This record gives sequence, C-alpha cells and structure tokens, in this order.
Amino acid sequence: MSALDRVVKPKTRRAKRFLEHRGPKLTENDKSTMLIKGGNASNTVTQALKDLHALKKPSCVLYKKKNMTRPFEDQTSVEFFSKKSDCSLFVFGSHNKKRPNNLIFGRMYDFHVLDMVELGMEKYVSLKEFKNCKCPEATKPLLIFAGDAFEMNEDYKRLKSLMIDFFRGPTVSGIRLAGLEHILHFTAVGGKIYMRSYKVLMKKSGCRTPRIELEEMGPSFDFVMRRTHLASDDLYKLSLKRPKALQAKKKKNISHDTFGTKYGRIHMQKQDLGKLQTRKVRALKKRPAEKIAKASEDGTPKRRKAIE
Repeated sequence: MSALDRVVKPKTRRAKRFLEHRGPKLTENDKSTMLIKGGNASNTVTQALKDLHALKKPSCVLYKKKNMTRPFEDQTSVEFFSKKSDCSLFVFGSHNKKRPNNLIFGRMYDFHVLDMVELGMEKYVSLKEFKNCKCPEATKPLLIFAGDAFEMNEDYKRLKSLMIDFFRGPTVSGIRLAGLEHILHFTAVGGKIYMRSYKVLMKKSGCRTPRIELEEMGPSFDFVMRRTHLASDDLYKLSLKRPKALQAKKKKNISHDTFGTKYGRIHMQKQDLGKLQTRKVRALKKRPAEKIAKASEDGTPKRRKAIE
C-alpha cells in the first residue's frame, strides 16, 4: 500500500478541509488534466503538450520532467500522479521508432485508468506558427464532430466521449453571444482524425445578428488511431451512475414533446351545468309568478315587506 492509499486521519482543520475537498460530493469539481512527458519525447511531442496546456488553462498541470513509464504496460505511475495532483484526465507524450510522435489521451475513475486511446501525430502545426490573435485563456470551446465513424465504430464513439470530457471546460449556467469565440472541429474520414481549432470573428451584417467568419488559429493535428484500452461495459456504466439526490423526480401528468414544449394533464370532476353561472341579462330575469311557484315548491313562506 502506497502512502497515498492509506487511510489518513486529519490532525488539523486545514488537513480536514483538504480531505473533504478530495472526497466524493454530490456535485463534483471541474475535471483537471495532467500532461506528462515520456522518457523519449521529441521536440514535436513537447511542443504539442505545451499547446494542449495553453488550450486547457487554468485547469491543467504540465510536468516538465521526463518520466520513464509506459501506460499501456504499467498504469501505476499514471494513477499515482493522478491521485497526487487530483487530476482525472491525462495526456502522455512519447516518441520511439515503432510509434513516432505519440499522444495517449486517457481518463480516470476513482483514480484508476478507465479509458486510454493512443493517437499518432502524422502532421502537426503548432499554435505559434499561426500569426494571428488567439482566444483568451479559459475560453469554453464549441465542439463539432463530423464523420460517420463517430456514430458507427465503437472505438471512435469512446474517443468522441473522451474528447468531449477533455475539452468541455467548466459547467456554466448561461453563455453570452460574445463568449462564443472558440471552435474545435474533429473530422473522422479515411481512418484518420483531423483536429482543427478556429477563432470566431463577428463581422458587421447590417442587422442585429452579426456575420460569422472562422479563422484558424491552431494548433492543427492529423491523428491516426493506434492502440486502445477501453473499460468494460459494466465498469463504464458504473462510472456514469448519478447519485439519487441528483436524479430528477418524475412528475405525474406532465410530458414534453420533441421541441421541449411542456404539456400538463388536468383531472376535473363532472360539472353540474344546472349550477353554471351565466351572464346576467334582463331577458333571463325570473318573473314574480315564477318566484312564488318556486317558493311554494321549496316549502318556504313568502316574505312580506314590512310597512312602517
């Protein structure tokens, strides 16, 4: 058992707050990412890790020292770093003759490796090679996935889920139009994955809605899928389980259509139309003879006006 696995009893309030921050919660913290450089990382891999760090700031940790580990053969080092830095996402960069310019994207569940996908960089254009303005730090990107492989192939489906988990950013309650200025586009065609990053430019259009133009700002990747390490269906289903306190309670007699319109069903008792209040007009006013007949039927004596 490692030092991080043993049960720790806090002795100070600061240590207690630290353990409560690390412990399970109903609403989890935003996921952080660690970028790890392998023992034989090339300059291309090092620059790619720096560009990914620039896209993921500030919820990202970049390890600058080289680490002699192989995640597909031994996962203990990656799990140790995950627990130490409290990161549930990671990217491991390596380079060798058999697998040049290699990036391994992965995620954790309970500080154990859940999914890993190994992608090889066949073509790479760094962020600094695009001589234009960049998006501000911590900008939440729009994610677009194109290609039938993301819907048909099981490995590509899991890769799509991993990329959404990796680049989605913090959860927000609302987004303003000016905040939509970064787009990440993934295209799967011909056994390759093309990743492009664009900056949204809002031009004048003569009306209230601006005219949108896209300008590539980098980085640009041409990936090819190599090895995969995917969780079993049972483990993957367990990782998606939500606490009962967060599950929406089903409301009776309420339904929604395809467009999100809310419909409610109301149950009413049978209505007596004889007691229905109608509009009071002079033509429907009862005559004195009708009032006397009704009073005699009810058995109530007729009231006489007092004479003073």
